[in-house]
Amino acid sequence: MIKTIIFDLDDTLLWDKKSVETALQMTCLYAEKECGVKAGELEKAIRSEAAAAYAETEVYEFTKSIGINPFEGLWGEFDDAGEQFQNMKRLMPAYRRTAWTNALKKSGIENDRLAEQLSEYFPAMRRRNPFIYKETFQILDHLKGRYHLVLLTNGSPSLQQTKLTITPEIAPYFNTIIVSGAFGVGKPDVSIFEYALTKTGSHKAETLMVGDNLLTDILGANRAGIKSVWVNREQKTAHNSISPDFEIQNLQELMPLLEKL
Repeated sequence: MIKTIIFDLDDTLLWDKKSVETALQMTCLYAEKECGVKAGELEKAIRSEAAAAYAETEVYEFTKSIGINPFEGLWGEFDDAGEQFQNMKRLMPAYRRTAWTNALKKSGIENDRLAEQLSEYFPAMRRRNPFIYKETFQILDHLKGRYHLVLLTNGSPSLQQTKLTITPEIAPYFNTIIVSGAFGVGKPDVSIFEYALTKTGSHKAETLMVGDNLLTDILGANRAGIKSVWVNREQKTAHNSISPDFEIQNLQELMPLLEKL
C-alpha cells in the first residue's frame, strides 16, 4: 500500500519548459524591435550558445551534480550558502552576457549593450511567466491528506524557492520539501532518495516516485528500490536501460493508478 508520494517539480507540476520558451520568445522579440534581428533566429542561437557558454564555466561540473541547467543559469541569482553557490552568484552575470553576446553575433549582430540588456530582460520575463499544468491542483487536491506528499527537486535552493514563491499555491500541499542544492547532490544519486525516506520515515515498499525525467527521477528511484511513475507527456521513447514501473501521459492518470496500488 502506498503511503508516501514523492513528486518532482519542474515539468512534472510546474511547466518550466513553457516558461522558458515564453521568456525566450519575449526576450528575442524585444531584441528584434531594438536591432532588427529575427526573433526566431536569435532564439535558436541562444539555445545553443547558452549551452556552450555554460559548459565553459568553472562551476559546470557542480551544476551537473546538483541539476542546474543552462536556462536556470540565465535567470537564477544563486544567493545560497556554500562556496560553489557563491561562485555561481559571481560567475553567472558574465555567463549571461557571454551567452547573449554570442547568440547575437551568431545572428549577425554585434552589440554588447543590447546583450547586457537581454541578460537582464530574460530573468524578468521568466519570473513574470510561471506556468502550471492544468491538472496539477486537481491531483494535489485529491492526494492531500491521504498521502504523505514530498517534493524532491534538483536545483539551487534560492532558485527553486523563487519558483515556489511565484506559484505560491504549490508548497502548502507538501509535508516535506527537499532541494538537491541544500542536500549536496541531486537526482539520480541514490543518497538523496534515501535521505527523503529517512526524513519522512517512509518505507521503500510504501513509496512512489512521480516525475518526468527518466535520467533523474526514474533512474534514481530504480536505484533506491522505489516504485516509479514516468509522466511522459511528450510521448518520448523509453530508454533501453531505464524502466519505470508505470507510465502515464498526464497527472490525472495517477488517480486510477493509485487505486489499483
